[in-house]
Amino acid sequence: MLTFQRFSMSAVVAGFVAVLVGFASSVAIVLQAANAAGADDAITASWLLALGIGMAVSCIGLSWYYKAPIITAWSTPGAALLATSLQGLSLNQAIGVFIFAAALGLLIGISGWFDKLSRLLPLPLASAMLAGILLQFGLDVFTALQQQQLLVGLMLLSYLLAKGLAPRYTILWVLVVGVMVALLQGDTDLSTIQFSMATPIFIQPEWSLSALLGVGLPLLLVTMASQNIPGIAVLRTSGFNTPASPLITTTSFLTLILAPFGAFSLNLAAITAAICTGEEADPEPAKRYIAGIAAGICYLMAGLFSATIVALFAAFPSEFITALAGLALFSTIAVNLANATANEHYREAAVVTLLVTASGLQLFGISSAFWGIIGGGLTVLLINKTRAKTKC
Repeated sequence: MLTFQRFSMSAVVAGFVAVLVGFASSVAIVLQAANAAGADDAITASWLLALGIGMAVSCIGLSWYYKAPIITAWSTPGAALLATSLQGLSLNQAIGVFIFAAALGLLIGISGWFDKLSRLLPLPLASAMLAGILLQFGLDVFTALQQQQLLVGLMLLSYLLAKGLAPRYTILWVLVVGVMVALLQGDTDLSTIQFSMATPIFIQPEWSLSALLGVGLPLLLVTMASQNIPGIAVLRTSGFNTPASPLITTTSFLTLILAPFGAFSLNLAAITAAICTGEEADPEPAKRYIAGIAAGICYLMAGLFSATIVALFAAFPSEFITALAGLALFSTIAVNLANATANEHYREAAVVTLLVTASGLQLFGISSAFWGIIGGGLTVLLINKTRAKTKC
């Protein structure tokens, strides 16, 4: 049991900050994904409610069971993929995609294949695919700058300044600056916002082979490569040797159950997890699991009142949402571009993967992320075959 002697206020604060930073930095991307699927405000609130419940249950349950700060999150890169890939699909087909990706993730977790499968997809190609998915979000910041020069310009300036002064809380500062500027400009309509709880909305799934291959498989790959693998690494580097397979199994199982209500992907957190796993949470590692429990409680509250969150964001200019989402992904784009081109052996293949993914190419109704991986893989095979013949 959690006694007073084991209680840690610093760990509670770390859990709260992790949730605050996570929501502030990526909720705008989730809203864009829901919009791409054709979800209205009520359904979007149901998405956030389902995600909040899933993250709450996994954070609290796993942290308590393993006595380690297990922080889960939605897949931000996955949401970015959905925002660019769900156009043209029905909401029911989107739910089918979520269930399909979750079922595959559950299979990987139960079978113990996580470590093996993570090595099958070369890091440069996975990074190139992710960079290609996110590239448009970065470009959209400067498109928004043309429409709202003062608002987006000051958000961009605050991003650059905060990167040097307080990099961990950069997007939090961008959010604060953006809100203040929008309010001062009179670009917000807060009159319709009401403090209300979200209602779960069940959506019957529909199955489309092209959607499952073109969106479901990339969603699984992006989540595994950009969330679960770094999430395990964060735990390991902080001295927590929690087994990976049960964590993947739990988050995938919760996604599978909650997918009909809009939970597109639950997984291990990486960046926000670092807030809870290090000494900043508590000098004693044995007390840091409290941060995971606190994060779960905060996730639950955010999910329950997600209708208010959706209404609040809807009250601000669309350029505010676009800029916030894009700026939140700048660092991720940079890291993945570096990973994609670092290995000379995979450099050409990574470029092919990046360009095909970013192009928006669709063949047979299958999205560009899938064809990016196919193109990169074929490039690796052809170059290696040519090099082998040259050496003979």
